[in-house]
Amino acid sequence: MINKLVLQSAINKYYLGENESVKWIIENKTLTINFMSINKEVIGKIVCQNIDIEDCELAIFDTKKFLSLLNITQGNIMVNLEKHKNTPVKLHFEDTKFTLTYALADPLLIPKVGSVTEPQWEAVLPLDSEDLLNLVKAKTSLGDIDNMLVSTGVDLNGDKMCTFTFGDEQGHNNKVTYNLYGKIDTTTINLPFNSNQFKNILNINKDSKEGKLYLNPQGLMKLEFSTGEIKSEYYMVRKEDRAF
Repeated sequence: MINKLVLQSAINKYYLGENESVKWIIENKTLTINFMSINKEVIGKIVCQNIDIEDCELAIFDTKKFLSLLNITQGNIMVNLEKHKNTPVKLHFEDTKFTLTYALADPLLIPKVGSVTEPQWEAVLPLDSEDLLNLVKAKTSLGDIDNMLVSTGVDLNGDKMCTFTFGDEQGHNNKVTYNLYGKIDTTTINLPFNSNQFKNILNINKDSKEGKLYLNPQGLMKLEFSTGEIKSEYYMVRKEDRAF
């Protein structure tokens, strides 16, 4: 049996409203999903425990359709595989009232996910639930503007801080800033990121018990979250078309 809400949460953490086609790798009841955004600005991995499915590799081509089917179930669900010549071709899942079938895709149809070589992180910032909420609120307050500048500096007390600026810094345009503190080794970071993707990642991980944000001056951000059964990580590259 699988907790429907846990599986649903794991799927949403990689789907982010756009990442449709992925491979599910299940080993020893642990589900691992590697994914990459359509614009290739985000690469990530989801690891979810207690997924009671036999060891296998499943090609999920249409995540939105799978979620639509899963959403009508309730409570715990039972999952079974239908195979053809030892290859999974259908995923059957049921609760106490519904029995549903999802047709699996050819693994060759699933796009390959890029890899990331971790750099030395010059800033490591803890993220609690209040920070997640406030950063989402800061972005949401400016509507469709997708500019976000992440910079490190020093506050009035001489302490190193990281500032998130949403909006356009030029002229008299609207903007919102939010400060975070943590282990910061440099005050020279000044990087633009896509605030829409940033907000989506934070919003879908607002149930996390703990989170961390890592920065490298060369243009890479890493986000880590954990809910107990689910661990998620995301690598974001800086925007090339800097608007600041």
